[in-house]
Order: sequence, then C-alpha cells, then structure tokens
Amino acid sequence: MAKQYDVLFRLLLLGDSGVGKTCLLCRFTDNQFHPAHISTIGVDFKMKTIEVDGIKVRIQIWDTAGQERYQTITKQYYRRAQYAPDGVQKILIGNKADEEHKRQVAREQGLQLAREYGMDFYETSACSNLNIKESFTRLTELVLQAHRKELEGLRGPPRAPTLAGLEEDEQQPLGSEDTPKSCWC
Repeated sequence: MAKQYDVLFRLLLLGDSGVGKTCLLCRFTDNQFHPAHISTIGVDFKMKTIEVDGIKVRIQIWDTAGQERYQTITKQYYRRAQYAPDGVQKILIGNKADEEHKRQVAREQGLQLAREYGMDFYETSACSNLNIKESFTRLTELVLQAHRKELEGLRGPPRAPTLAGLEEDEQQPLGSEDTPKSCWC
C-alpha cells in the first residue's frame, strides 16, 4: 500500500493545565470544538496530513498533560526532541483569544516573550477557529525549513531512497553508539 504522505513530523503541545491544548488539537485535526473537556491524563495524540510547498506532511501532534503531577510522564514523550539537528522549532500560542474579558496576558506581552525567545507568536481561539490552521501550518513550515537539505528531493517526484532514509531514522533507537542521533520532531 502506497504512503499518502512524504514525511512524518512530531509536534508537541506544551503548556499549563486548562490553557486549551486539547481543544486546539481537536479543532485542527477534526474541526470540532468541545467546550466541556476533561483534563488530559499523561499524553494523547492525533494525526493530520497537510501539504506545504508541495510536500505532503503527516503531522503527529502530541497533546501533553499540563498538570504538574503528570510531568514525569510527559517528559518521556519530548525527551527525543533534544536530538533535533538544528534545534527544536517553536512557536508561542496565546489561546482563548475569544475570551477577551478573561485575558491574563496582554498581546504585547506575548509578542515580547516570543521575540525574546526568537519565536513566532499567534493568538488563537479553538472556539472560533482563529489562527488554528495558520499556527500549525507555520510550525510545520519551520520544521521543513530546518530539514531543507534532507527534504530537497521531495519537491519533485518522490524518490524512494529519501523516504526510506526518513523511515530508517524513525525506527532507530535513541542512544545507540553506532547510529547518528536525529529526530523529526
């Protein structure tokens, strides 16, 4: 059976409990919003395929629990990100933009923090679908740019050796002495 994507990336949603990580994920992957949501226990994930610059990208989005009692569990899921060759690609999201009367962080504060850490900043709303697709697409673009050399052959007709190489990377155990440490997170 032929693959329906060119490359697979893992994205992580990190943040405090109750900020709307699960709602962002459900809005992006299923175009649904559930106002009454229970807290995530441990880690959950969903997948979606999007096309960016002619490359079909399968995004595996990990939704981590924000509660402190689950931090030891969630750290295991993003430990591999430290092996990303050009550093981890990040964006800062200020969610619940539709609830202006409950705002706790001014837009200017979010922009300033993003500038300090060299990130893009998006104000989003899972409820009204504000900037959901845009923020996930931008993060995917950043990951693609960071791996531009490995992905050069994907803009034309797909080449099997490149895809096989990506799949081998996916299967390599971390910490092996003989294998280069890489991650497509």
